[in-house]
Amino acid sequence: MSANFAKQGSSVAVLSIFAIPMCATFNWSMAEFSGAVTVGGLLGALISPKVGVIADRGGARQILVVGSLVIGLSLILLSQTQSLIWFYVAYCLGRMAFVGPFQIAVTSAVANWFIYLRGRAMSFAALAHSLGLAVFPIVAFAVIEFWDWRLGWLVIGVFVLLVGVLPNLILMVQRPEDIGLRPYTNIEDRVSNTSDEGDYFDPERSFTRGQALRTPTFWLLVAFSAFIFPVQAGVSLHQAPHLIDRGISMGYAAAAVSAFSLMSAIGGLVFGQLEAKFGAMKSLLVAAVLMSIGAGIMLVVFDVWTALLASCVFGAGIGGLLTLLPVAWANSFGRQNLGAIRGVTLPVQIIAQAVGPLMSGSLVDVTGDYEVSLILFTFFGICASTLVLVAVRRCGSKSR
Repeated sequence: MSANFAKQGSSVAVLSIFAIPMCATFNWSMAEFSGAVTVGGLLGALISPKVGVIADRGGARQILVVGSLVIGLSLILLSQTQSLIWFYVAYCLGRMAFVGPFQIAVTSAVANWFIYLRGRAMSFAALAHSLGLAVFPIVAFAVIEFWDWRLGWLVIGVFVLLVGVLPNLILMVQRPEDIGLRPYTNIEDRVSNTSDEGDYFDPERSFTRGQALRTPTFWLLVAFSAFIFPVQAGVSLHQAPHLIDRGISMGYAAAAVSAFSLMSAIGGLVFGQLEAKFGAMKSLLVAAVLMSIGAGIMLVVFDVWTALLASCVFGAGIGGLLTLLPVAWANSFGRQNLGAIRGVTLPVQIIAQAVGPLMSGSLVDVTGDYEVSLILFTFFGICASTLVLVAVRRCGSKSR
């Protein structure tokens, strides 16, 4: 949880706080400034397959420690920015660690410790993500307001090093077996896997990467990611401008964005509970439907209340997505080679997240508003829901 909290130092939300003061200092355009996000994301996609293998062999501990160290140092380097090239190198270094290694390592660690109640455990990791996303922009804004943006980067960097490096270096253990324990399972599994000799048999089957690639469930989840993450990133980034275009004041638009973030945190916790009762796939289906409905409500926003309704519905769906998709991967393919499997699938998610905002922004430039992009995102959400429904039915037919 500490690593998931600390990684938000390199989030787009934090970067956005620095956009105006840094662009004013160096006379950069917003396109030049925001290009670092795309470049860093692509670098993260490139290293994800290798990171996945390292997570399985060497454990999540070293990835989280090194990743937190890289992000912390990159933010400190940003405080010394004197040119656009320096800015790109420094920020892309941290962004590269943010988008790939952290997600693989956190998912792998939680999946290794929990088989039963895995969704509930993952929801707390998602909660740490949301809390970091809320805290770091406030800290950055306060420091910039009272001092300057250079000290802002320095404070955030030191914060990341303290919260992200030390706890994981001292306390993190990749697998319970490494310290003589077993993953948390339900009572029946604990009884059936206990013997006088102390032998332990893992109650869930673990696929190799090659075996996973040959299953329909693998490709259904990959296709689901390709459809749902443009919706997640595209609506999230352009939510406030769309509301302002619809006549909502900037203050109320900011309130809607805050409601969105709050519901994302709450949604993660709620869906963690639902997963324990209904399973990851069925709960993920509900989350995808909520995202599609939320994007659809955005189309008909006409006042503050409809704006808040759209933000809350969409935010709850995103909370479910961030909690449940890692659980769906772990439940479908086991924990032994999860890092390697996620390493080859995460680039699809990263690229999809990069495409969504670009698609929305381009359509706005052509059409003059967000209506076409929101129709498209609503359709994407329906497609993603259909894909996970197929996966639910496949799981149901196998259980029978």
